Amino acid sequence: MQEKDNGKTDLRRTPIFRILSIPSKEGPGFCLRRCAKRRHFRHDHVQRVFDIEPADFIASPRRFRLGTTSFIVPDHIIPNVIRLGPFFDEIELLVFESFPLDVLPSKADVKMLFSLAGDLNLTYNIHLPTDVSLSDESSRKRRAAADTLLRVMDRFNPLTPSTHTLHLEMAPNVIRDMGYPEKREGRLDNTREGLAAFLSGLSDPSCISVETLDYPFPYVESLIKEFHLSVCLDAGHQIRYGHDLLQTFETHMSRIPLIHLHGVDSSGPEKKDHKALDLLSQEEILKIVRVLENFRGVVSLEVFNLENLTRSLSVLSRYFQDIPVEVQ
Repeated sequence: MQEKDNGKTDLRRTPIFRILSIPSKEGPGFCLRRCAKRRHFRHDHVQRVFDIEPADFIASPRRFRLGTTSFIVPDHIIPNVIRLGPFFDEIELLVFESFPLDVLPSKADVKMLFSLAGDLNLTYNIHLPTDVSLSDESSRKRRAAADTLLRVMDRFNPLTPSTHTLHLEMAPNVIRDMGYPEKREGRLDNTREGLAAFLSGLSDPSCISVETLDYPFPYVESLIKEFHLSVCLDAGHQIRYGHDLLQTFETHMSRIPLIHLHGVDSSGPEKKDHKALDLLSQEEILKIVRVLENFRGVVSLEVFNLENLTRSLSVLSRYFQDIPVEVQ
């Protein structure tokens, strides 16, 4: 694997990506066969396109930890953990709502989750509520959001989560504002104030992973660095909204403990994410594979039903070893 002058890995120059854009003199079959021996790449589609035997391709060892969400079967968190825990390394506990207060798992529930973690050799990450915003235009609402997020984190603290995923929502016209420094700085100042209020209650800000959403992530990169935050790379969002997945990964590789992985349905007038991975194009799948081959953190299949989970696991099993293909 070649290196950039700045020391970062340039994923576009690795063997599989060269075959997407640079034809070999000996033809694509030669390039892929050489690539397969070097990178242990495997996919049945390759045989149909390049007339190569499946035996030439071997799934790569899985070096990342595998997870999924706590809402795969239509039930509460604990039944999902009991069912999914034997198959996964980590469960993403979804806490999208913070009100009313009784929507949060009780202290007794957290004790049960702690016990299940020991029994199933399992860890957790927490997806923090999305019904409050640290970037709201209202200072009062930003302060309330900070208090709410801290309360949720305190509830799950006994579980020692691997990270806490945070949405920094931005206005729909944020892309237009990027060309107007005054508007851009005004929005960032609001978010900066909200983050400061929130993080003042934490000893380690890196336990917060800011998720890549619909807007270009460079918009908030200055805040990531200023507050020493981590990054949750949502690969599905990067694909749905046309962002550069590889560039985002390369830029923040050392800050990413968690990747959200899901497919995108592009068949309708509006793209829909959090679907099965088999809806992605071959080129998109290969980009994801390149990212995952260079990742050692947690990959959470962020889907919300058993069918999309099973189909996604089937896709991953073509490229990586030790992937559960049937979750009973």
